[in-house]
Amino acid sequence: MIELLVIDDEDSILHAFRRAFRAPEFTLHTASTAEEGLALLAKIHPAVVILDIHLPDGSGLDTFERIHRIDERLPIILVTGHGTTDLAIEAIKRGAYDYLLKPLELPQLRELVARAAECRRMMTVPALLSEEEAISDRADVLIGRCPAMQEVYKAIGRVARQDVTVLVLGESGTGKELVARAIYQHSKRADKAFLAINCAAIPENLLESELFGHEKGSFTGAERQRIGKFEQCDRGTIFMDEVGDMSSLTQIKLLRMLQEQSFERVGGNKTIQTDVRIIAATNADLNDLIAKGEFRQDLYFRLNVFPIRLPPLRERGDDLLLLIDYFVRRFGVELGKPVQGVTPEAIAILQTYPWPGNVRELQSVLKQTILHMKGDVLTPDVLPAGVVVTSSFRLQNHSATAFDWDGFVGERIKAGSDSLYAEALTLMEREVLIRVLRHFRGNQVQTARILGITRGSLRNKIRHLNISIESSIWSDDEQAG
Repeated sequence: MIELLVIDDEDSILHAFRRAFRAPEFTLHTASTAEEGLALLAKIHPAVVILDIHLPDGSGLDTFERIHRIDERLPIILVTGHGTTDLAIEAIKRGAYDYLLKPLELPQLRELVARAAECRRMMTVPALLSEEEAISDRADVLIGRCPAMQEVYKAIGRVARQDVTVLVLGESGTGKELVARAIYQHSKRADKAFLAINCAAIPENLLESELFGHEKGSFTGAERQRIGKFEQCDRGTIFMDEVGDMSSLTQIKLLRMLQEQSFERVGGNKTIQTDVRIIAATNADLNDLIAKGEFRQDLYFRLNVFPIRLPPLRERGDDLLLLIDYFVRRFGVELGKPVQGVTPEAIAILQTYPWPGNVRELQSVLKQTILHMKGDVLTPDVLPAGVVVTSSFRLQNHSATAFDWDGFVGERIKAGSDSLYAEALTLMEREVLIRVLRHFRGNQVQTARILGITRGSLRNKIRHLNISIESSIWSDDEQAG
């Protein structure tokens, strides 16, 4: 449940919030004066504060500053009229989360509050347990005891309080954001703001403005000045995910920011000083991008001051069992369907599956499975068909005999499958693609021509079916074994 504190003296604004934020997802607290709002703040612990820029007993930025002094990490969203946007922009320079113009648009309002609440969660929910703590059911915590994860924990401990740039490397879904949060939470800047930016999720033409801000009129659609994350998060920490996806221009500006802790807004010529710690992450091979001329080597050196590499789930051994136990308990509680146990047969299937999407995929699979459970024990028949099929294929692929179609069909009928045709097609499609790719030594143009499909379609199938193309061609199921 997300707690919101709204401080506004207009009944229409409070009514809009009551419509948009209802129980059980939200708990809404309201105040009509600055003093009333500050008194409430002392009693509750809201995830987000929504603050009118003008109150009967508060002028300008005074109320914002008083709240900000109490907790610099608390996201504060300002509500302002068109004539007072300069005050809102000044507040963002001083650390406010964002502002909204009246009249409020409910979809925009809900989206902004959700992002602010997620920001608050990343700052306050611990991402790393101490050795003395038992694994609880709280969300998003690094779990693992394998040697590779022990090295990750040691690296976090070494670098957290050293005010240097960190580069977190690893495949998608391995937990790079959790590592960034753990570093921040154990750093000297833990009482300041933490903002996360996914460079791949923001259109290329907007990323520069998101990071560095822009001046009014600097490009089409720039109707007012915007404060970027580097200016907004002064003295705090910024997590930049998927840095390999940045354009060359953004790379140049980021390099300067790292070198000099200064930048200009888009369309501006005023140099702005900032003090921000950067934790960067990527699942790309930056050395390969450098060789292709797609990533600056000098920026790589600036980001790679202290690298931390996260292992893929398939290399973490018995950590998988720890993670299964944790997520089954957590999702059982969240979904109101407590799970009493997981059968050995289901465990065997989960252990055989190669988890190309890593921990994130494991979370998704277990959540889906619990939703489809009819009893309180997780059994193979409720596991997603794709997981069962891939595990069956992998087990058979490692045997000396040809694939046992009779056994496969019999097993799926016994399991009560209602998508056997699609499961069988997936197996056959994977086998055909692997063999044709091997014949043409990985040449995708020739492979697509023989198969009678476009190269783009072939690429999608290669990714969807977990097929790796290197010096030889194999299914990731083979490679993982």
